[in-house]
Amino acid sequence: MAYFNTTIKDLISERVGRNTFLPAIQREYVWNPSQVEKLFDSIMCGYPISSFLFWKIREEKKKDWTSYEFIRDFDQANPHNKEANLDGVNQDIYLVLDGQQRITSINIALRGTYRFFYRKWKTTRLYLNLLWDKGDDNPEEMTYQFLFKEDNQTLPRTDYPQLWYRVGDILNYDDAEDAKDSIENELNGFDENTKKKARKMISRLFSVVNVTQNINYYEEKSDDYDKVLEIFIRTNTGGQKLEYSDILLSTATAKWRNLNAREEINKFTDEINKIGTGYNFGKDFVMKGAMYLTENLPIQYKLSSFTRKNLECIEDHWDETKDAISNSILLISKYGFTDKNLVARLTLLPVAQYLQRKPNSYLTSSNIKDVEDQNNIQKWIIMMLLKGVLGSATDNKLNLMRPVVNMATDKFPYSEICKELKVEMTFNDMEIENMLHYNYGTRYSYLILSLLYPGRDWKDKKYNEDHIFPQNEFKVKNLRARGYDDATIEKYTACFNSILNLELLDDSENKSKNATPFDVWLKSRDANFKVRHHIPEMNDYSLDNFLEFIQKRKELLSKQIKEFNLQ
Repeated sequence: MAYFNTTIKDLISERVGRNTFLPAIQREYVWNPSQVEKLFDSIMCGYPISSFLFWKIREEKKKDWTSYEFIRDFDQANPHNKEANLDGVNQDIYLVLDGQQRITSINIALRGTYRFFYRKWKTTRLYLNLLWDKGDDNPEEMTYQFLFKEDNQTLPRTDYPQLWYRVGDILNYDDAEDAKDSIENELNGFDENTKKKARKMISRLFSVVNVTQNINYYEEKSDDYDKVLEIFIRTNTGGQKLEYSDILLSTATAKWRNLNAREEINKFTDEINKIGTGYNFGKDFVMKGAMYLTENLPIQYKLSSFTRKNLECIEDHWDETKDAISNSILLISKYGFTDKNLVARLTLLPVAQYLQRKPNSYLTSSNIKDVEDQNNIQKWIIMMLLKGVLGSATDNKLNLMRPVVNMATDKFPYSEICKELKVEMTFNDMEIENMLHYNYGTRYSYLILSLLYPGRDWKDKKYNEDHIFPQNEFKVKNLRARGYDDATIEKYTACFNSILNLELLDDSENKSKNATPFDVWLKSRDANFKVRHHIPEMNDYSLDNFLEFIQKRKELLSKQIKEFNLQ
């Protein structure tokens, strides 16, 4: 590899977007405004900002690789890079293997905008306060004051003078004197020492952007993709861990014949994350799903699995894969599975595989067999999540499930899967004891409560976790006001937030109940309310009898969970 130097201005104005782009293998831009501000503080201070690694590709080879533009105007709501059009680029090109986040940050700061949400959506540019004096009182603060702000934004008055200069304007000048002259009108009204400080600051900015060769980069000229890929992996192990899904995505982008893998997968990931109340599935889940759902392909993330033949096979079945994954998420969203309580997301893949063989009408079917089948899928997912079946050795277990699901036709093969995985389809006493100690709002609380409502219609209603005895009653001050001693208070507060004092109510019923004392609320309910919600028979449901209620309900819930079965 050869070593070179250049200026920031040359990099941004002459190379980025002209002959320098991003390979598909790169992740998307993730830096926040404060990171960019800190980067420019380092540049102004003359600190090293690490080297860069460019992959030089000969002109005749440039279309062998899918390239992407650097982001200029960043939008948090749409962070994806656009594919580069190389038709008019009649020269060798360079793909950045190491340094994407820094170069993108410099590009945004000098030529573009950063749109983000803080109380409201703001489109900002990077500014430098030319009058800032750090002083000696706060040695941990940055030496220079950079800030992303809206162009016409007026900042609150401070104890120090302010003269905000848009950093990108420094690119307009070929001479430091011209840059200094451009701010003279803004300096009217300031004393001479302040003017001198501002001129010195803008001269410094001009120098580090336009003159100093502070961009140090290496060039890799190899045509061997595997070698370049290995270099990329090694140079990117120091930050966020490189996932094999990133490699797969980049390789697929290069080897898919008709579709752009990166755009397809980014778009699809965004789409499934909007289902229901919203999820946070990543590209790794989608790519893992593509490997699993494409018959006879290996599941493991190994470079040896990413052959051209395998990737083309994924492309050929891409529409089927998308439908299956989307339908599985639509199904679980109906049953109240959220991003929070779907603790092992790969549990969805056998469900998606099963749905591949079902018509789209299956999800909305009112046929009794279909409804029962879906309810059993729900209960199977809950059981798998609560037992932590896919918490380890996931690939091995997915490989075991794959042929079992493949043979299923009439119903989801829950019993066959459990047999293959050697998983008991019931909960033992210790598992039940642990389950009943989970608290309100935890990852498992909704799952456990869902087990207690086997006959519930989940299709058109949203259900919420509700405290049977309202949680407001268990504030220590409220309990003391009622005359309870410390020992009783400790017992009350130890269990009021657990499954034993929780139920599922639909939106309207939950709002109606609000903080009404349970003994009062119960009198307004229908005759079957206690049966539906596993409320034990008692003579008195006042707060004084809360501990008796907890003990009796524990017996009821234990019996209900112990009788849990997949039909």
